[in-house]
Amino acid sequence: MRNASVSKGLRWLAAWAVVSGASCGSEGEPPKEPGDAPEAVHENLTAACTGVRSDAPLSRRPVDIIFVIDNSGSMTEEIVAVQNNLNRNFADAMSRSGLDYRVILVSSHGDALTRQSVCVSAPLASNPSCSPVPAQPGINPPRFYQYSIEIESTDSFTRLLNSYNGTEKDQFGLAPLGWSQWLRSDAFKVFIEITDDNSATTETAFDAQLLAKSPAHFGTAANRNYAFYTIGGFKENSPATKAWAPADPLQTSLCTGGGSGGAVNPSLVYQRLSILTGGLRFPICQYASFDAIFANVASGVISGSKVACDFPLPTPAPGQTIDLSSVRLEYTPMGTGVVTALTQVKDAAACAPSSFYIDKDRIVMCPDTCGVIEKDSKAQVQVVYDCLTQPNGSACATGSQCSSTFCVDGVCCDAACGNTRRQAVMPNSSWPA
Repeated sequence: MRNASVSKGLRWLAAWAVVSGASCGSEGEPPKEPGDAPEAVHENLTAACTGVRSDAPLSRRPVDIIFVIDNSGSMTEEIVAVQNNLNRNFADAMSRSGLDYRVILVSSHGDALTRQSVCVSAPLASNPSCSPVPAQPGINPPRFYQYSIEIESTDSFTRLLNSYNGTEKDQFGLAPLGWSQWLRSDAFKVFIEITDDNSATTETAFDAQLLAKSPAHFGTAANRNYAFYTIGGFKENSPATKAWAPADPLQTSLCTGGGSGGAVNPSLVYQRLSILTGGLRFPICQYASFDAIFANVASGVISGSKVACDFPLPTPAPGQTIDLSSVRLEYTPMGTGVVTALTQVKDAAACAPSSFYIDKDRIVMCPDTCGVIEKDSKAQVQVVYDCLTQPNGSACATGSQCSSTFCVDGVCCDAACGNTRRQAVMPNSSWPA
């Protein structure tokens, strides 16, 4: 029967070998023989992946800037000044800021002196020069686009709305679906109206129709995704190139500077829309100082750019997987205020104040939370998370992957293997294993 006992003992040893991969320690191991080499000590070298913190990358959102320029007969000097400064004092400042910007010009392409039209040259546009005026606009993706339609004294709102989806076609067929096909879904929108007159359509009607066109692009009445800037016919601030801020009152007097003898109208409708949407206002009569005004417009667009309200999940350490149910956010106002805990909800439909949700591999802040953080120029947000863990006997690369925190020889164990061997004894036998 000795052979049977030996066979039984070998089968027990094989079973013990399997179990030993998930249960390591000083008990049950074969006795250490004299002269054996020192055994390597397996330690839990990686702490448990719990409460890991990672700064959220609160980058600035892209911005789409829609210039709308009046092509009426009284705008010659102003359009020349626009052409002289759009590259040098606007686009240059935007480029230096590092902000991802795009310019969409809605105005007739052509000669400023004879047709009060607008020609844009390189580097913003692809046309190397406007002397002579090229046959068509120099579309320069992804930076510059021009939707060439005639904008009259008081109809810019109507023309913008009619050309949005291509109902009113551009003169060169460059955007069959309208200027909307050049908008980016993740961008904040800034309109810049340049006129010496007023609008026949009220700001209330335009705002409502614009929001109805695409809430995804322009937001809602409760949370607009656009600002409206006006370079119009109202009187100057002090100094003359200083912007009227949204909190400043409506300016009802005409500006009187400039070679053409002043403006036609103080642009009250456009002013009210600027006040409503948080845009700046500049006097058009200062076209001789458009270098300073366009630099200030660029500065306003840059400082008013919005924080992106979604960002990727952090990347865990190699071999680890984030437990998505554990993810939470901590928001510190102005980087030094009292920390606010933000709660994870299931999806966008479940959004509430101070909450966020996870969409695939991105964290998305809910609208109320986003609105608060967008207004905080020094906001800090941290992502806090735990990692998924495996039961003993599972494959592992680090101890943080195991519920026991011990990973030995690629297997989750209940303890670290030490220098003292365990002696495993075969059941119902005095044979040492």
